[in-house]
Amino acid sequence: MSKEVGKWFSHRVGQEVQLVRWGESGTPVLVFPTAGGDAEEGERFYLIDAISDSLADCRAKAYSVDSIAGQAWTERGATMQSAADMQNRFDEMIVEEIVPAIRQDCGGDEDMKIVVAGASIGAFNALAAICRHPDVFSKAICMSGTYDMRKFMEGPVIPDYHRASPLHFVPEIPEDSPHLEKLRETFVLLAHGKGRYESPEESWRVASCLGAREIPNRVDEWGEEWHHDWVTWRDMLPKYLDELLD
Repeated sequence: MSKEVGKWFSHRVGQEVQLVRWGESGTPVLVFPTAGGDAEEGERFYLIDAISDSLADCRAKAYSVDSIAGQAWTERGATMQSAADMQNRFDEMIVEEIVPAIRQDCGGDEDMKIVVAGASIGAFNALAAICRHPDVFSKAICMSGTYDMRKFMEGPVIPDYHRASPLHFVPEIPEDSPHLEKLRETFVLLAHGKGRYESPEESWRVASCLGAREIPNRVDEWGEEWHHDWVTWRDMLPKYLDELLD
């Protein structure tokens, strides 16, 4: 299985970023790391091995980028303002730098849609990406997600956080908005276990938010033996890639 690593300095987030690609061709799948993980986290925890069949038969090409926004939420001393600001700058970097790089790597199709996926905070980033940019991302696989980032710090819902959080901005998208029309052409899959450190209520809250706006979604609840852990996500991601890529 081929692997390529790209690095550059992003002025949007003020630091070097890394984009890693595995596989030769197929539907691009951008996998967001967990909280403070880097772009190679998924490989170290055998998530890339778990989806190797999809990569080998050229149904998918997997990409991952450093979890810069996730690091901002979990950094000691961070404030709601500093973390939300970085979340929005991270989003801008994804759309203006990462997406063009992926499309160029896939042959230069500027209209190519990308699948997003992630676990824990990575699930928040996958959900935020598709809800903010339904013209860019087509499907989201959100595993064991944390979807209200206020759990990491106290504070009011400031404007920058409202703009970053699908739970807050999706209910307020105007009914006649082209943005909402595009969102209704996407699909969000929300999967969680019921074992240690899982929070099933988070998935159901997102499903209720999306469903109220007629945005296609589904919640898959796994059993009590499935914990908030890589073992769970290594079973989930290949299953859902097989389903959604077909």
